[in-house]
Amino acid sequence: MLTAEKAYERRWWTLGVLCTSLLVISVDNSILNVALPTIVRDLGATGSDLQWIVDAYVIVFACLLLTAGALGDKFGRKRALTFGLVWFGTFSAIATTANSPTMLITCRALMGVGAAFIFPTTLSILTNTFTGHERAKAIGVWAGVSGLGVAVGPMLGGLLIEHFSWAAVFLVNVPLCAAALVLGYFFIPDSRDPDNRPLDPIGALLSIFTLVALLYAIIQAPQVGWLHQEVVASFLAGLVLLGCFALWELRNPEPMLDLHVFKNPRFSAASAVVTLISFALYGSIFLLIQYFQFVLGYSPLEAGALAMPVAICMMITSPNAPKLVLRWGTKRVVMLGLAVVILGMCLYASDTIMSSILGGAFVRGLFGIGLGLTSAPATESIMGSLPPARAGVGSAINDTTRQTGGALGVAVIGSVFLSWYHHFVRIPAGVTGQGAAALRDSVGTALEYAARAPGKQADLIVEHAKTAFVEAMRLTYPISALFLVFAFFIAWKWLPARAHAHADADHDVHDMHDAHDGRHDIDLRDSSVPQPDAADVAGA
Repeated sequence: MLTAEKAYERRWWTLGVLCTSLLVISVDNSILNVALPTIVRDLGATGSDLQWIVDAYVIVFACLLLTAGALGDKFGRKRALTFGLVWFGTFSAIATTANSPTMLITCRALMGVGAAFIFPTTLSILTNTFTGHERAKAIGVWAGVSGLGVAVGPMLGGLLIEHFSWAAVFLVNVPLCAAALVLGYFFIPDSRDPDNRPLDPIGALLSIFTLVALLYAIIQAPQVGWLHQEVVASFLAGLVLLGCFALWELRNPEPMLDLHVFKNPRFSAASAVVTLISFALYGSIFLLIQYFQFVLGYSPLEAGALAMPVAICMMITSPNAPKLVLRWGTKRVVMLGLAVVILGMCLYASDTIMSSILGGAFVRGLFGIGLGLTSAPATESIMGSLPPARAGVGSAINDTTRQTGGALGVAVIGSVFLSWYHHFVRIPAGVTGQGAAALRDSVGTALEYAARAPGKQADLIVEHAKTAFVEAMRLTYPISALFLVFAFFIAWKWLPARAHAHADADHDVHDMHDAHDGRHDIDLRDSSVPQPDAADVAGA
């Protein structure tokens, strides 16, 4: 076990290993997108199968994050990270042998278990390893790598598919997990909640069932309709379970999640912003990769390369965002970032711009800059609002908001897009039966059918599918931008200008954890942002 002195000396090595572990998860979130057309061809997956191949992982991942974070706090974060890497790598290897959509969906769901232990422990270990200005900088790097993985995934996936097969997008996880395990043994210090709080199994189960019900409804809605009885019932069940979870946690003397922390505007506003930023990132990438491949006809590798400006600009901006926070305050930096993301989302709707190599690269770079300016300060606000002893649950909340936002992004943007696609698609004369059904289903199904159809019929199907896709895209992105306008309003209204603008509220929340524990005040003073002046407090 690393001594405290050794752990401090090796803290930047520790960050490197944590980022390697994080890269496994963030790459996997997006690498699969470019493999979807190949999976349709090789495994005969339907549009619904593709949705579940993506979302089975997201549901399990998001639903177990709070529980995994609590277990890491209780039994040791390094141990939780090790378990997650072994589990994730094992089922990634098994996924390469899948011979049906059902088997692949099952493997993806089981991979979500490992991911739920990896993601929160990377951020909680980071929070306990770094303090003050260094912690803000480290979180900036962490956020940049997270965004890097999401955008690098499509290019890496395209490279692997072009030279191997869809199975390679899962096999690549195995050496990454192995490298993180070996390096983690030497460079990651162990830490846990020193108060050794008891577990909250009822709270854990309620949180899992709540998220399962809500995410299931969100994901199924695009397939069967938002007012379908199955979707409505699932939403209602989720809301009832959410109420039960809240009542239990408020009455439990040792809750898994102290809901009083949401009284802190710094924490709650930042959590909402992170949710909506993830909504924009995952939803836009999901649709953009399909646009590159289905409409513009790029290969998986080319489609992935075209998404790189998002990653590059986010990776550059995120570590530098704390410097801007020091000068202008969290509120102004986050609002600036959101404004840039909103502009980028609206420009995504232009087929003229996005089909241009230079114009599209500029817009995607702009989008990445906005994400970098927003993600790092919002994440630091969440983690800086909690005592280090509760870093596991705090990072799990951060990660749950990210994953829930990502699931919402794919589901809502996918649902809005599919509705507009069905509205705009026209069945031309001469296209009947299976051809007409494929054209109505989705652009992917239509193009797959057209590859086997007679020449004239194939040309008609391709032309009408692409036209409907572009028309739907022109309306989907501006509608999605409205969610980011809401995030902008939240940041303007409730996000403090500086970390200490609501220091009293922070102190009250922390006192609820442990009235005699001075670490809470130390944690606030260690925040990356200096004391505000009178104008800052008034502006908050």
